[in-house]
Amino acid sequence: MAQYSKLIVSSPAFENGKFIPRKYTCDGDDVNPPLEIKNIPKETKSLALIVDDPDAPKGTWEHWTVWNIPPTEKIQEDTVPGVEGLNDFNRHSYGGPCPPFGTHRYFFKVYALDTLINLSSNARKKDLEKAMEGHVLSKGELIGLYRR
Repeated sequence: MAQYSKLIVSSPAFENGKFIPRKYTCDGDDVNPPLEIKNIPKETKSLALIVDDPDAPKGTWEHWTVWNIPPTEKIQEDTVPGVEGLNDFNRHSYGGPCPPFGTHRYFFKVYALDTLINLSSNARKKDLEKAMEGHVLSKGELIGLYRR
């Protein structure tokens, strides 16, 4: 498999390592922030996105899992860019940051894949990660912070 440059994931709403605006959290409109993705390999058939919080009290909390996103350099705010799996809120939609206490880190991980993923929309992050094995061309992440 060829080696590709890392995906560059950014957002016009917040900088890497900085605070996520309230609008994109449970204290605001609870809609996904816009994302920009650069360095997508030309062989990419689809993108996958996992948003999770490793600082949750009971282990990593899954906020959003999406796959079969057409290769695109922009995921618009408040959109459903692909097939949404179940998150830890037990919803098929974006669940914004909502930490019970302290400052948490939110990882927006984007994967460029050489295939489409065949999963039920009831799949969770672990199912998507298993389905992506051997198909990841490139990946990148954006980290945002939030505290209530």
